[in-house]
Amino acid sequence: MSSLLQGVNLYLIGIMGVGKTTVGRLLAKELGYGFVDTDDVIAQATGKSINQLFAQVGEAEFRQLESDVLSQICAFTKLTIATGGGIVLRRENWGYLHHGLIVWLDAPVDIIYNRLAEDTTRPLLQDVDPQGKLRSLLEQRTPLYSQADLHIIEREGDKPEDVAKRILEGIPSILKTQVSH
Repeated sequence: MSSLLQGVNLYLIGIMGVGKTTVGRLLAKELGYGFVDTDDVIAQATGKSINQLFAQVGEAEFRQLESDVLSQICAFTKLTIATGGGIVLRRENWGYLHHGLIVWLDAPVDIIYNRLAEDTTRPLLQDVDPQGKLRSLLEQRTPLYSQADLHIIEREGDKPEDVAKRILEGIPSILKTQVSH
């Protein structure tokens, strides 16, 4: 598989809690790739958690940091990258994402909500109705997420390994369509 990819990066996009980091680590291991989580890079670079950044500098400034990080990451190869859920909101980010293959991890709101029920690290879910907020974020971002090269829908009971396997199985079909352009 990694010879088929020829070092092209895999970018995982999707709403928070869909499993981009967990699945990304598995894919990286399977492909012999490095793994990068853009949120982790931002937290390390600033010395602050994503929650702290949202609180201190606001979402717009955070999104700019995210774009800066993405612009640097896309210069590398052989990486699996878990992106922040809102990375698709800025047009300039699509220019960076298109350097690689874009995989949209998707799951029903109920599954995501159950995963995030005890998670206090998600700034966009603080002080709101989390299920309603997830629905509205998904509604807003679905047209953007749907521009991905590969769309993987998680089902109830899927393990991260199952999702990673489905992505790996789907990659050859994307590569064929990209080569034929």
